[in-house]
Amino acid sequence: MRILFADRLAESVVKRLRARGDVCEVQPALSAENLPQHIEGFDVLVVRSTKVDAATLNAGDRLGMVLRAGAGTNNIDVGRAGELGIFVCNVPGRNAIAVAELAIGLMFAIDRHIAPATAELRAGDWNKQTYSQARGLYGATLGIVGMGAIGLEVTQRAVACGMRVVVATNPNRNPNTLRQMTELGVQEVPDRATLLAISDIVSLHVPAEEGTKGMVDASFLAAMKPDAVLINTSRGDLVDEKALLEALDSTDLRAGLDVFANEPASGTGQFISDLARHPKVTATHHIGASTEQAQAAVAQGTAEVIEAYRSGEVLHCVNLEAAPKRTATLSIRHYNRVGVLACLLQEMSSRGLNVANMQNRILAGSKAAVALIEVSGSINEELVDLLSALDDVICVAVQDALSLADSQ
Repeated sequence: MRILFADRLAESVVKRLRARGDVCEVQPALSAENLPQHIEGFDVLVVRSTKVDAATLNAGDRLGMVLRAGAGTNNIDVGRAGELGIFVCNVPGRNAIAVAELAIGLMFAIDRHIAPATAELRAGDWNKQTYSQARGLYGATLGIVGMGAIGLEVTQRAVACGMRVVVATNPNRNPNTLRQMTELGVQEVPDRATLLAISDIVSLHVPAEEGTKGMVDASFLAAMKPDAVLINTSRGDLVDEKALLEALDSTDLRAGLDVFANEPASGTGQFISDLARHPKVTATHHIGASTEQAQAAVAQGTAEVIEAYRSGEVLHCVNLEAAPKRTATLSIRHYNRVGVLACLLQEMSSRGLNVANMQNRILAGSKAAVALIEVSGSINEELVDLLSALDDVICVAVQDALSLADSQ
């Protein structure tokens, strides 16, 4: 395959893929503006922060997958990719520890005034009385919004510091996450309003999507304790920055931010932000995942996703239909011969059946196979009999039928 890396990754991933015969081009200086002129002829595009817009996707004549070497995909036009049949995948969880370390680090830095104290010492000022005023993290209540891989890593470190961790009840939470929460002593509260009201620190660990963009608005901030701390190491889009500025000016709220709504597109450049310059904000340059350990783990995960794609498996895809529209699953046992599936699909197509999902598994000895075909359309006994009568078809059965039409 031909793979374009539009951001810099650990050299290990490129060496690994080249050793397996892939052609890899590394062009970390590419931007959203000139990426469309360079994407032609590539099967896979790998990015970190570089934006992948519709123009790039439209220009990708061979592009089959866009892979974000990280957890989120908000810098990729996922909708347009889906319209063009391009998989959008990511590498979740590999940088969770690094982001969690920074989130905890921001909590300590805010509580102990590390940034302003360092600035004054460099300026030659000694002000022990001011910088001795710290609450301490031990015994504080930490409310986590988003109990995924990063939320769990933050929880583990917070508990080690003697903090009480609370999270809003979610009936759809993963059972494995619930088990880990129980082991760590996480307390569930009825809803987010309760969490905000009792938390000394609120840490955000959710992706930027339709239901979370701008979630930290004036009402969210008003529901927090007036002297609480807000930590955001997720995405800048989660926060209404104007509302946060007003809250910082009118309350004792403080914030630790690694992300902002309008960050520079490149790794260096001018960044004028009233929020970043606010004296009650401790800020970093979107570096949550930027440790050597995290980058090595992400590089390994990136290689694994690409290698799986080469062999026909799609890992961590974010734009697959969660529940394809289907009426039934056909289980078709057939002899492993050329053209059998083509005949089956032709007959189904002629009767208006659309394939929602399909897999064909060859049994030991390579004599026979079983095709499981999820279809959308009308299934009746006449169709089942017709498919069963095709050459090299052994048996056809309808499984998991959601609706079965009358044969009349």
